Amino acid sequence: MNKKRPQRMCIICRNMYDKKELIRIVKNKEGQFAVDKTGKLNGRGAYVCKSAECLAKMKKGKILNKAFKCEVPQEIYEEVIQNAE
Repeated sequence: MNKKRPQRMCIICRNMYDKKELIRIVKNKEGQFAVDKTGKLNGRGAYVCKSAECLAKMKKGKILNKAFKCEVPQEIYEEVIQNAE
């Protein structure tokens, strides 16, 4: 019996990927942001795929600000890009 792998959607390209292939960004109750390497942190999450195109669009269009409906620190954008490499 095959176990179904969890799928998530990239907030930029809207393609579905296995959860492990994506980078998860989390905003916790205190309003702090973090790049979630484990996929288990509490809080509101958004997923971005590791394609150079999506990362460029994310940074240029400040897509995370739209996803979380608030200002996301620039360091988080940088950390997401570093984690994709």
